[in-house]
Amino acid sequence: MTLVPEKSATHLLISATGTRQICGGISDMTLHRWLSDPALNFPRPVYIRKRRFWREAELLAWLEERAAASHEAA
Repeated sequence: MTLVPEKSATHLLISATGTRQICGGISDMTLHRWLSDPALNFPRPVYIRKRRFWREAELLAWLEERAAASHEAA
């Protein structure tokens, strides 16, 4: 019997393309701007052989924070 770890949102890595899609179909330049803006506090990627990946749990948490902030401001 082999042990296979459960797929958990905390362990899933999302590519830059997937990250852009999750964030509403933003462009690569918008993703770059979000990463460059410390006020947005956008999650930092994990680099694997020069490729960028984001932790799904961090992306979803960031999106929830942004949604909550926009509801409070309205």
